[in-house]
Amino acid sequence: MRSPWLRARVDRDHGLGLRLTIASLAVALVAIPFTLLLLVAKMPVNGLDAQVAHELHDYALDHPAMTRLLIVWTDLFGPWSWRIAVIAFAVWLLYKGAPRLALWAVTTVTVGGLLALVLKIVIARARPHLPDPVALAPGDSFPSGHTVNVTLGAGVIVLLLLPMLSRKGRRVAWAVACFLVLSIGYTRIALGVHWVSDVLAGIVLGAAVLAATTAGFETWRRERGRRPASPLTEGVEPESVKVTHDRK
Repeated sequence: MRSPWLRARVDRDHGLGLRLTIASLAVALVAIPFTLLLLVAKMPVNGLDAQVAHELHDYALDHPAMTRLLIVWTDLFGPWSWRIAVIAFAVWLLYKGAPRLALWAVTTVTVGGLLALVLKIVIARARPHLPDPVALAPGDSFPSGHTVNVTLGAGVIVLLLLPMLSRKGRRVAWAVACFLVLSIGYTRIALGVHWVSDVLAGIVLGAAVLAATTAGFETWRRERGRRPASPLTEGVEPESVKVTHDRK
């Protein structure tokens, strides 16, 4: 039998407890792994970062066709692709009469992107310096901006689409999002423009911002008497499906 303390935090009927739980998880997501990665970034390059960078660099030099494919893939799903996609989705949501969702989507990618940029400037970690580089990137290294933005963009779009999808479609959507995040993270390391820890930090930061803004939106819904929802399975605003259908 669950204790009263645990029941108050996971029971859907106890809104405050659930919101506190979500907020606590979001804070832990940043405070624990991101702090550890930050410490790694401020230290001399560690063995794992260096070993992976050099091994993948050797592979990239030996396989130019694969390297060209990685460059196309990382450019195709770069930061601006996700920003444009989310803005376009937000415009569609405004047209369909869902301004709150549009605001949440744009705010999430904007806040996450700006936070990543500030961290890059403050931490000022140098990018990998490899012989015969196969790709170049401007700016500092930690965290990976591509990885932050693909995590934010893919997560936002999936959470917007979930209310319109079947149960199987939701699983597929999350699987595709995870594949995109991991594949873009891999390209940044394989092309020699980021360390492994940069990419991991980008995923953690993007997921934390996404969790925090989603929790904030769910808090807003409940304060206005909306039924409790599970964003990971129902989306950020499940009632949006009814709204968009009613306006057709």
